[in-house]
Amino acid sequence: MNTPALAALVLPWLAAPAVRALAARLTPRWAALAVAGCAALLAAGTAVGLSVLVLAGLLHLPWLAAAGRLPAAWLAATSPAAVPTAAAAGLLLAAVTVSATRALAAQRGQLAAARRAVAGLAAEGDTVVVPDPAAEAFALPGRPGLVVVTSGMLAALDERERRVLIAHERAHLAGRHHLFSRAVHVAAAVHPALRGLRAPLDLHLERCADEDAARTVGDRPLAARAVARGALAAADRRRTAPRGAALPAADAGPVPLRVAALLAPAPRSPRGRLLHLIVAGLLTVVGVTAAAGLGSAYDLHEYVEQGQATTATANR
Repeated sequence: MNTPALAALVLPWLAAPAVRALAARLTPRWAALAVAGCAALLAAGTAVGLSVLVLAGLLHLPWLAAAGRLPAAWLAATSPAAVPTAAAAGLLLAAVTVSATRALAAQRGQLAAARRAVAGLAAEGDTVVVPDPAAEAFALPGRPGLVVVTSGMLAALDERERRVLIAHERAHLAGRHHLFSRAVHVAAAVHPALRGLRAPLDLHLERCADEDAARTVGDRPLAARAVARGALAAADRRRTAPRGAALPAADAGPVPLRVAALLAPAPRSPRGRLLHLIVAGLLTVVGVTAAAGLGSAYDLHEYVEQGQATTATANR
């Protein structure tokens, strides 16, 4: 049995809560990067672990064992559970592949649907105003990236609050936040333990855009008011275009937490011992994930070499 491969499957259940807690101590930008990066690595480790378990079982196929110079009797004696384990891992790997593909396709579909919804509307710079009384605004990534806002949302805000709204959505575009969201949503489709990272990531991305908008207008209370009024206006909306995680919006995330953060002083990166502990914790998660994936592949390599050595000894 390949212990590192099994560890790669179990690790996300332990690592996801640690990543969530450690990232909460960082500034929003670094927190989003930490969550997205660790989620992607943990999902990759899961895929590698399942693949190694499948390959270990495939070695028991007579033609593959012969090609690898592995004695069938030795394989059966040293790893009797390899075949049923590989069958289970194969089913899981197929399910994971389908789930991840569907998650990726869903996000791309959301982007395409939103593009179609605003096609033909005149853009003023990077901003498209949709004539719709429902209050909504979101960042539409692509070439070019667009800020989509309805006339209903503009009517709900005064001129200064509109500047905050537009700056917020531009921050999403400039930071390519849809890629962060895509990485975590696909990772969550690979391993169920990673689903718990989606909501924290959404909050960190919204907080990042909030802080950028507050710096742009130079007024944190104004930014807090704009976020609150925009969310209230959007609370009872009719959506203009299909929207989901692929389309970051100004009213997303837990709005009370965002408003409270904007009414507080600007966040600062932790320093000294606390920063060292956070970095050490995140590096441990990354290191253990990488070690599990590489270790499972190395164990399989060693296993094959051991079998080949047994064949060579028997032929002498």
